[in-house]
Amino acid sequence: MSFSIALSGINAANTDLNTISNNIANANSTGFKESRAEFGDIFQNGAFTLAATSTGDGVNTETVAQEFIQGSITNTSNPLDLAINGNGFFTVSENGTTMYTRNGSFTTNNQGFVVTPTGQNLQVYPPNGNGTFSTGTLTNLQLSTAPNPPAATTTVAAGLNLPANATAPANATFSATDSTSYNETTSTTVYDSLGAAHTLGMYFVSSGAGAWKVYTTVDGTLEPPGSTGTSISFGSTGTLSAASPQTLTVPFTPGNGAAAMSATLSLASTTQYGNTFSVNSLTQNGYATGQLTGVSVSGAGVVTANYSNGQTTNLGQVAMANFPDPQGLQQLGNDTWAQTAASGAALPGAAGSSDFGTIQAGALESSNVDLTQQLVDMMNAQRNYQANSQVISTSDQLLQTILHLQ
Repeated sequence: MSFSIALSGINAANTDLNTISNNIANANSTGFKESRAEFGDIFQNGAFTLAATSTGDGVNTETVAQEFIQGSITNTSNPLDLAINGNGFFTVSENGTTMYTRNGSFTTNNQGFVVTPTGQNLQVYPPNGNGTFSTGTLTNLQLSTAPNPPAATTTVAAGLNLPANATAPANATFSATDSTSYNETTSTTVYDSLGAAHTLGMYFVSSGAGAWKVYTTVDGTLEPPGSTGTSISFGSTGTLSAASPQTLTVPFTPGNGAAAMSATLSLASTTQYGNTFSVNSLTQNGYATGQLTGVSVSGAGVVTANYSNGQTTNLGQVAMANFPDPQGLQQLGNDTWAQTAASGAALPGAAGSSDFGTIQAGALESSNVDLTQQLVDMMNAQRNYQANSQVISTSDQLLQTILHLQ
C-alpha cells in the first residue's frame, strides 16, 4: 500500500513541478495567467473499514486552476497595443471560431484587418452612424487607407468687433482692390465639393453713426456679382440691431467642375465695442480631402481613425466578454481561451461598463507570474518529490528485510 501512496505523491509533485515550470516559462508572455495545481486526498470507504485505523490511499490532482488576477501594465509606442485594466477579455475570431484573450498585442495584416500575433481577427461592434454602436453584432476591425472625402462649406460664423469711432472711407465706391474704399477686412478659407480651397473675403464699410455695409468676395471676385453691400447697424449697447440681418448668403460657382456653393455667413456674434477692430472667432464647416494619419482607442474601446483634414471616423467599439467562472475556460495556447460549460456562456459588453475594466491604448498587460513565489513553490514541490521517493525507498528496504527473514 505504501508504494502506491508514495507513487501518487510523486505524480502529484510532478504535476506541481510541471505547472510551476509552465508558469516560469511564460513569465514574459503578454496577457498570460499563471496556474496553480490543487490537490486532495484519496480515501477509500469500505463496508468493514474502521475510521480509527484507516490511513487513506494517497493524493490526487483535483484541478490545475488558472489565476485571473491583474497583471502589470507597461506602456508601449504602438497605438494598437491594448491593455485591459480590470475584468474582461478581448473577443477574437479565427475562421468563424470565437476565442478570448488578454493579449492586446494587435497589429494589421496585408488587408488592413487588426489581428493578434497569431492571426485572429479582433472583434468590434460596428458603428450605427449616430455615435452609437450595434452591440448585437460582431465584425472584424479593419483599417482603411482610403482618403476621407471632402465636404463643401455651407456655413461660416464670424465673431468680429468693429470700431465704434469709424467714419466713412475716402472712396465712396467699394472695390476689394482699393483699401481706401473700406474700413476693415478679414478672410477665411472655404472648400468646394471637390475639396479645393477658396478664400472668402469680408469687407466692412462704415456709414457713420453705427451703420455699416458688408461686402463679400470669393477668390477676389465680388459675390453676389454686382452687390451693393448688405446694410447692418448697431445699437447703443454695441450689439447688432434687431433690424439688421443676422446672416448673409454667399453664392459661388467654382470653375473646377465642383458643385455650385451657397454658404451662409453668420454675423450674429459681431459687435461694435471700443475703437479697435478684432477677429474673435472665424469658423466654417467645410474641409479638404484627408489622409489617414493614425488610429486612437478610447478607454471605452472606441476605435477612431484620424485624418489629416482634422476629421475623425469611428470604426467600431472593441467587443469585450466576461464569464460567470473564468477558471472554467479552456486554454487553447497562444494566450487564448475557449468557452466551456464550466465557464458558462460569454457575457458580452463594452469596456468601462458594469463588470468590465477599461482599455488603455499604447500599453500591454504583462504576465501575472510572480517569479519569486514560483521559485519558492518549486523548492517545496522538489522536497515533496524527494520525500515521496524516500518513502518508496524505505518501503523497498522493509520488503527486502521481510524477505530475508525466511
